[in-house]
Amino acid sequence: MSVRHSARLMVGLALASLTFPAVAKDKPDPYVAKGEPVDCIQIRSIRSTDVRDDSTIDFIMNNKKIYRNSLPNSCPSLGFEKRFSYRTSLSQLCSVDIITVLWSGGPGLQPGASCGLGKFQPMEKPAK
Repeated sequence: MSVRHSARLMVGLALASLTFPAVAKDKPDPYVAKGEPVDCIQIRSIRSTDVRDDSTIDFIMNNKKIYRNSLPNSCPSLGFEKRFSYRTSLSQLCSVDIITVLWSGGPGLQPGASCGLGKFQPMEKPAK
């Protein structure tokens, strides 16, 4: 093995061993679970979303209800990019649907990891 090849191998191993810290939640959790999770929510009722980390998305509805989706698996870069897309032929977004992280790389937004959704847990602000 040549010295040049050994140096490349060492650099490659060093880069492969780097770990990236998990994206910390930006803000404290203002909600607590209330009621049973549901399988689907109406797309037309979604006002906005709040991506909390790589596996948690809060869906803020037009009626001010909050539904938290805890993805069954971590979705790489979701917490960093904080944006995603989805496709469905129904008027609902369901726990069997897939989201795709959108990242800014080059011109426009590029598709990143695709990840499955979990159930939608109703949330509320706790009484003080």
